[in-house]
Amino acid sequence: MPTIRNRIAGGSLLIALLISLAAGIVINAQIERIVRDGSVAVLESDSAGYLTALVNEAGEPFDAPGLAQHVAVVAPDGSTPVNTLPSALRDMLPSLLEGHSPQQVTPDNPESAGISYLVLSTPVTVNGEEWHVVAARSGHEEATVLGQMRVLLIVALAVIVLGTAATAWLLTTAALAPVKRLRASAEELSASSGTELLPVASARDEISELAETLNELIVRLRASALRERQLVSDASHELRTPLAILTMQLQLAAAEASSVEQLLGDVEGARRNVARLTALVNSLLELSSLEAEEARGGDRSTAAELDREARDAVERARFRHGDAGVELSYESTLPPGGGPVYAVKAEDFGRIIDNLASNAVTAMPGGGVLSVSLALTRGSLVLRVVDTGGGLDPGFEAHAFERFSRGDAARAAGRGTGLGLAIVAAIVANADGTIELGNRPGTGLTVTITLPPAEVPPTAPATR
Repeated sequence: MPTIRNRIAGGSLLIALLISLAAGIVINAQIERIVRDGSVAVLESDSAGYLTALVNEAGEPFDAPGLAQHVAVVAPDGSTPVNTLPSALRDMLPSLLEGHSPQQVTPDNPESAGISYLVLSTPVTVNGEEWHVVAARSGHEEATVLGQMRVLLIVALAVIVLGTAATAWLLTTAALAPVKRLRASAEELSASSGTELLPVASARDEISELAETLNELIVRLRASALRERQLVSDASHELRTPLAILTMQLQLAAAEASSVEQLLGDVEGARRNVARLTALVNSLLELSSLEAEEARGGDRSTAAELDREARDAVERARFRHGDAGVELSYESTLPPGGGPVYAVKAEDFGRIIDNLASNAVTAMPGGGVLSVSLALTRGSLVLRVVDTGGGLDPGFEAHAFERFSRGDAARAAGRGTGLGLAIVAAIVANADGTIELGNRPGTGLTVTITLPPAEVPPTAPATR
């Protein structure tokens, strides 16, 4: 596979060759015209003296032409007082008088040896009679000049083409040198496990932009790999304890059950542990799915759709926790209609309320008040969930949205998986939103989620 340098240099060579070919054709035509005009000017100069003599010095003898001049003066009776034309043209003299513009003539007699001549016949009237002055010039001289000029033209164009190719090769080599260094640095990074990044040149060009983009990709990939390792580590830690308890319960049920009641109790304990493991695995799958959706995006819901989902989520919470002694309320100040569009699926928005409501009810074992409200503030959707569950421990507040983080009360009671708030945080992050915790220790907790309106991609024009 040809390298980029070879392709650019080869392409430059081809383009230069085509341009040089076109330029050569044009320049050659101009050279031919210039040489021909020069030859005609020489013929006119050779004829000028005799034309002047015929007009001003009629009847006087003519001066002899120069050694290299081929001139004939033809009288009205056909005689030639002056005739230094080559012998091959003398036999053609009558036919040469017919044309009055420069003409290329190739005699067909053996004496010409295939040599052509440029002939100019100029008529002049003297005392009412028509004389002719015929001047000729060998085409060999013109061909010699043209040949020399064409050799110079070919050499010049060849130098230009080769110079263009060499320049393209050198410039491409210099331009791709940073790419080569970038590739070497990438190979070193792939072989190491450090935190280094690709070097970014001080020049603000395409190479430095490529390095910055690759560095952003490396940072995201490292963060993703770190999250995966952390997830595996946390999941292993969280699954190990219930699995050990489940194994012990089953062993005891098999070895030491002394009655049906004790066996049923052990089986019930095992069932609860299996249910907790199932909830934990489902939460892990849900969180992984949300983190995978972070790069895709594209989900959109209107404010009206999110309002309906919020009402349904509150009704689900009433149904699930109806016997917990918690007073649930929902208030929406959204205007009727579709409203703005937000980068979140309606069902994911419902998950937010499900998890926040579940945590709030867990924090109020003796009953309390839980209020959910939805409003629009300068185009952003604001969800508030307020409870009277005593708030969070100040030391736990900073870790509330981390995976497998649970408050002391929930951990002591063995409730929850520690993934509910992490799922909420992932959904909000995917929607480019923010979460604020209004912690009131001893009184309650206010969770405020703000979602900005999403950019709606332009619709493709309909095709017929």
